[in-house]
Amino acid sequence: MASTTAPLPDMKLLRIFSSVARHQGFAKAQQELNLTLSAISTYMSQLESLLGFKLCDRGRSGFSLTEKGELLLGEVQRLLGEIDGFGSFAASLKGGLSGTLRIGVIDSTVTDSALRLSDAIGAFNQRHPAVHLALFVKNPYDLQEGILNNELDLAIGFFPTRPPGLVFQPLYREQQWLYCSNQHPLFAQRHIAEAQVSELNVVRRSYWSKAELGKHGMKNSVATVDSMEAQLFLILSGGYVGYLPEHYAQPWMDQGKLRVLLPASFGFQSPFMLATRRGRGREAPIQIMRELLLRKMRG
Repeated sequence: MASTTAPLPDMKLLRIFSSVARHQGFAKAQQELNLTLSAISTYMSQLESLLGFKLCDRGRSGFSLTEKGELLLGEVQRLLGEIDGFGSFAASLKGGLSGTLRIGVIDSTVTDSALRLSDAIGAFNQRHPAVHLALFVKNPYDLQEGILNNELDLAIGFFPTRPPGLVFQPLYREQQWLYCSNQHPLFAQRHIAEAQVSELNVVRRSYWSKAELGKHGMKNSVATVDSMEAQLFLILSGGYVGYLPEHYAQPWMDQGKLRVLLPASFGFQSPFMLATRRGRGREAPIQIMRELLLRKMRG
């Protein structure tokens, strides 16, 4: 009886396909793969020939995966993640770690003294110098997608939604205040009413829904950003108010360029979590980095 199972492609071809899909094109994947365009095209053609179907379309309209290419990508990412995890596990049994540890973190946390990520990375590097560490700064949704797709091994940040395929470990709470700049009409006003503040034009982060913003008392979302730096630019312009982490805003507070608006009414704390994909928490590099981070944060 003939087998209906397709032959398993070479892992090199699958990694090339994953990189091309992640970078949304052959040219953008060149640097990561260290291959010429013609070589990438040849390898992709080999993979398509082996599988028996087309993986992507390239043309004037740009790069896109076919429907089957999209379906295959999910399985490829899962498979590569498991292979990388097995390699790390085998290395740990031998007495040393190698491979790559991919960490994601939300932006503008470098000024947060509560998050001892730099200390944890330094300790990890001293103990396991053969491990290549890749650090990515992304918004919460992209961090979660990266974990689910095995493009990231662990991620740190505030996650408004929590997909079932991820495991979340509480780390600490980040203080947020509502700020206006010295260019805003309310900056010099002594007595401000809560109803007056709630009607102000506010900057909303792209990963916050309007309902989420409403929970913090604000009604008029008139601008959207995807990073704290972009949010600070708009607040400093004087045309908007917006929420910022206390640690990130402090240098501008010290310069007299920002003011906190009604902290008793509009302040809140964001719960920061460490996220990993369900089933991967016991992989040696992930477990070691998590333990180092928690130990450093405990002081």
